[in-house]
Amino acid sequence: MQEKNGPMHDAGPALGNIGALLKERAIETSAPCRIDFGGTLDISSFHYPLRHLAPATVNIALDLRTTVRLSPSGDDRIRISSTGITDAVFDPMAAPYDHPLGLMFAVTDCFGARGVHIQIHSNSPPRSGLGGSSVAAVALITAFSRILEKLGQPALSATQTVLLAHAIEQGVAGVPCGLQDQLAAAYGGVNRWEWPAEPGQPPFVRHPLLTEAALARLDGHLLVAYLGVTHVSKDVNSTWVRQFIQGQSRESWTAIVHLTRDFADALARLDMPAAAAAMNRETAIRRAMTPQVLESMGQRLAEAARAAGCGARFTGAGGGGCLWAIGEKDAILTLKPKWAVLLAERPTAGLLDCRVDVRGAC
Repeated sequence: MQEKNGPMHDAGPALGNIGALLKERAIETSAPCRIDFGGTLDISSFHYPLRHLAPATVNIALDLRTTVRLSPSGDDRIRISSTGITDAVFDPMAAPYDHPLGLMFAVTDCFGARGVHIQIHSNSPPRSGLGGSSVAAVALITAFSRILEKLGQPALSATQTVLLAHAIEQGVAGVPCGLQDQLAAAYGGVNRWEWPAEPGQPPFVRHPLLTEAALARLDGHLLVAYLGVTHVSKDVNSTWVRQFIQGQSRESWTAIVHLTRDFADALARLDMPAAAAAMNRETAIRRAMTPQVLESMGQRLAEAARAAGCGARFTGAGGGGCLWAIGEKDAILTLKPKWAVLLAERPTAGLLDCRVDVRGAC
């Protein structure tokens, strides 16, 4: 099964002050975060030159969802509240986009919305490498799409939401960004995403890897831990992009393309030993390129996973954030208390209670 996606249509006129509309009824949406394999290949710097190898990325949506609630701000300004960040209030088009909440202000400005209070709550740890900022952007665009519907305009499709969220984030970040975070948030489930790199064509093709019944079985084969230290994906990704552009590590990225396909095939048939083996090889290649992808706690957890017969990999670009493991159910049950003991040494770290999420943004 595969899904191809059409172009995005004109989003229509600016929404303007939506306070009165929201006073009648607040709008609430949410989207899932993700764990991943083969990330970075979703960045165009990689998948265009590697297109002859048919690069792909695999991600698994988790039910650690980010919720966005829109209500009136009480005036013409835009107020954004998010756990762990001081509330920010700016006039329309006045917010600095390099602010911690700058991406959310950029999305709001894109829709020409004002008079709105945006409340963001995430069930995943901050800066954990699970795609949090992209997830919030997808949830916010989904909320504004609902307002478009209320105003009699067409709602944005999942594809349109992904492309818009990615375009805004890449523009605000000022560096190449991948698409996989937005895709997992919009679609949910377990998917292999191909990057066909065909000029004028949609930038991705979706291949769901498991049926809904099989998705429920996957939960017992996964373990996710927060390492207790945040990560900055831009640092590691910038290193990978720079190395690749300079002609370094090309053989490593070719190997990662093949390992990602091996992992996807193994996951589709629920062959956990094969999936774990592919994961450990891919992690080793990335560590050889950039040792900092696994900090001290991550290294110890990864060693424990390998000893238990599981695969282990950092999420996103690593360097902190989260680590996840895959393996046979008995191996995961053996690994879980070992990880718990190690993580207890760091007060901010711990296992995450999460499951595969079949739902995308809604």
